[in-house]
Amino acid sequence: MQKIIIIVGPTSSGKTALAVTLARAISGEVISADSRQVYRGLDIGSGKVTKKETRGISHHLLDVADPKKVYTASDFVRDGRAAIAAIAARGKVPVIAGGTGFYIDALTGVMPLTEVPPNPELRYKLARCSLQQLRAKLKQLDPKRYKTIDTGNPARLMRAIEIATALGSVPTAKGRKLYDTLFIGLAVPLEELRRKIHTRLFARIRGIEREVKKLHAKGLSWKRMEALGLEYRYMARYLQKKISREDMTRELEKEIVKYAKRQMTWFKRNREVVWLSPRDAGKTIQLSKRFLGLRKKRV
Repeated sequence: MQKIIIIVGPTSSGKTALAVTLARAISGEVISADSRQVYRGLDIGSGKVTKKETRGISHHLLDVADPKKVYTASDFVRDGRAAIAAIAARGKVPVIAGGTGFYIDALTGVMPLTEVPPNPELRYKLARCSLQQLRAKLKQLDPKRYKTIDTGNPARLMRAIEIATALGSVPTAKGRKLYDTLFIGLAVPLEELRRKIHTRLFARIRGIEREVKKLHAKGLSWKRMEALGLEYRYMARYLQKKISREDMTRELEKEIVKYAKRQMTWFKRNREVVWLSPRDAGKTIQLSKRFLGLRKKRV
């Protein structure tokens, strides 16, 4: 099987920087596994890598979709597998980095994608429910999925309810593993992670505001922003004067921390993950070279 290296961890843990450092050391290219970075124009709010931060390393699955349209997990699997094949054909190593655990599991084949078709009648009924009602419905139908889903995203809640209604629960059955994988997880103590999230958010908040205003001016609806992640959701609410700026920043930071915890809940299910400190790039490179069968060069 094709060897791939996957770097996972919560938001603000340093996955992108480590992926670039690793790719430079092993002649790799990076594939982003982030459900929002696929969208054009969602740059600051999604934490998308900048050209300078890539340090010359090719990145894939960034800016491949129109934010007005839904880019699904099936789309990601199709494009991700094509990117892996193209990178390998060039003699490079695919390095996947991101925090969307479901996308990664679907990409590697360990979690088969659900073939439940849309249910228009159910969706019509769910669209009339409040966020709190959607949460309650999913929690009752599928408590396990409720623990890992973005509970502030109505679109994902409705899809999970749709699947659970049809199948009894969102499937977690093992699929067929398609790649030989090395998983590196970034372990950050919770208090340190809270500080990182706080610092990162307040360094970007004005940029997020400008970005959201620009996206809306180009026709991206406030309703659509609700489904594009926490930063876009809360900034859109603030710009519509539904919440104060103080409430927006406080609630946004709190929800990002909750999201980071959900990410860790997802990744800790995978016993293949080798957990390391974000500062231990040397160990990551060492493990990766051993995994790839690369000889250590003498200095």
